[in-house]
Amino acid sequence: MTASIENSQWASPGEGRMKIIAATLFLAATAVPSFAQNADGSQNAPSRTPLLTDSNFEAVSPALDRYIREAILGDLWQRPQLSPRDRSVVTLAVLISRNQTVELPFHLRRALDNGVKPREISEIITHLAFYSGLGNATSVILLAKEAFTERGIGAEQLPAASPQLLPIDQAAEAQRAAGVERNVGPVSPGLVQFTGDLLFKNLWLRPDLAPRDRSLITVASLISNGHVGQISFHLNKAMDNGLTREQVGEVIAHVAFYAGWPNAFSAVPVVAEVFKGRPG
Repeated sequence: MTASIENSQWASPGEGRMKIIAATLFLAATAVPSFAQNADGSQNAPSRTPLLTDSNFEAVSPALDRYIREAILGDLWQRPQLSPRDRSVVTLAVLISRNQTVELPFHLRRALDNGVKPREISEIITHLAFYSGLGNATSVILLAKEAFTERGIGAEQLPAASPQLLPIDQAAEAQRAAGVERNVGPVSPGLVQFTGDLLFKNLWLRPDLAPRDRSLITVASLISNGHVGQISFHLNKAMDNGLTREQVGEVIAHVAFYAGWPNAFSAVPVVAEVFKGRPG
């Protein structure tokens, strides 16, 4: 049995909801820890945490189970302001940024079902190593490997380590670099150098994740971890890259469920100021 979330969730509202729930419970019930075997025959620690089953919720929090079924699966994921693909991209960004690995096996597969390409998932993980920390990104590697192996995804579907980079906007980069040099240079010249050479002249120019999607996951990551001081720059960049006001507002609503209401509400004043400063 294969759980195809994308196909099931867009059936009729009642039927689609039941199929989503059934697929969720199937993945939960069949998920068990897998062990990697070393050359000497010994086994490493489990490569993923078992997913929660329906009986776990019934034994601990039936109310949470109801909210997940009704408010999240039955409402949030059905809202048209973001596509299912965008919702999967945002959800992966939040879960990876917050190291919430229990839900990742399900959402990695759901992302593939919703049209996120393997090379895009790979780039999301790589990008978030710089915006949420190396440890958060590396904690996803074994989980993603299992999902890719299960789907028959090989190296030919992954991005190259050193691809031909996208062209850089020299004027925008010069303006960004000047501001960073002015504000950060007196404190950490090394941070200035790495920010320019590694992030904005390399990472952001990798071609296997669209600039809009890089901005989308960056903004989602910043909101989910409460990094409000960095939102203004990256939200303006995101909107320059094609993210609309309606989509930004829906990202905040989506992140609230996966990173908590306080982080979502903390972002609202900053986002409002960005909106005020932009035409339209």
